[in-house]
Amino acid sequence: MIRRMEHTNVEEVMKIWLKENISAHYFIDKKYWITKFDLVKNMLDLADIYIFQESVENEVTGFIGLMDRSYIAGLFVQSFAQSNGIGSQLLNKAKSLGSHLQLEVYRKNTHAIQFYSRHGFVISEERVNVVTNEQELVMKWNRI
Repeated sequence: MIRRMEHTNVEEVMKIWLKENISAHYFIDKKYWITKFDLVKNMLDLADIYIFQESVENEVTGFIGLMDRSYIAGLFVQSFAQSNGIGSQLLNKAKSLGSHLQLEVYRKNTHAIQFYSRHGFVISEERVNVVTNEQELVMKWNRI
């Protein structure tokens, strides 16, 4: 089930955020993500966060964060639950809220690029992230 994140879910969401960022972005020193932890946690209130849980009693297995209903700040699914449609369900929730979406993804994160491409996103720009000095892609989706 997908629902809006509640305050009681913040710790679970942040654990997923940290663990999966470190895993997906193996090419960036994990200290980078650890130093961003508190900043991101404090910014959760600025985003619309939707979580995926099998039921209210179960742990959160994934989430998507949206800014202004059009910018995907992050989509994360716990490693053990990946490739089971959870990311697709979360992305479809975001698509249902508007007519266009945008995100940024590191070029080396080929798994994410393939995922978003399968869901109709196209690369609109390539640039270097000034903080990490890594190549990143801007990807966009528009409802046809």
